[in-house]
Amino acid sequence: MDIDSITFRPPTDQDGHALHLLVSRCPPLDTNSVYCNLLQCSDFADTAIAAVADDGRLLGFISGYRPPRRPDTIFVWQVAVDEAARGLGLGSRMLLALVRRLAPKGVRFIETTISPGNDASEALFRKVFGVLEAPWDRTLLFSRETHFDGQHDDELLYRAGPFTLPVPEQAS
Repeated sequence: MDIDSITFRPPTDQDGHALHLLVSRCPPLDTNSVYCNLLQCSDFADTAIAAVADDGRLLGFISGYRPPRRPDTIFVWQVAVDEAARGLGLGSRMLLALVRRLAPKGVRFIETTISPGNDASEALFRKVFGVLEAPWDRTLLFSRETHFDGQHDDELLYRAGPFTLPVPEQAS
């Protein structure tokens, strides 16, 4: 697969079911209801990005939102990359494309949560933070014991910014 044949675009509600299937194929991501995925593709389309193959298959997706008390921030909820597109740098390209789209709207910070041991997600975000030349920190946001009754790993908050402008086209 060639990365240049993949198109990035805002999602539509027509992507909701495909998103649900994509996330289910991307452990350790938590699956949400199809209804939630439909909302991510419709009501949250401005803060999401879909990566689509020439044949229309959804190969990647980032869902996020702008926290009401921090409108200068994009909180990235999930990054999903289909197995067929792994190793192409798709995750970092989608994330940078989303930040480029939101920067003119005042976004200067990126947040996400990552569970300890999710080395792939940590590597992705650290790479993008480096491309953006953004200082970053990591703190405990949700505790396994306090927030998840021991049923889910801790969620560490990664926050980077302010990032440099203009946002680079891609990670090297």
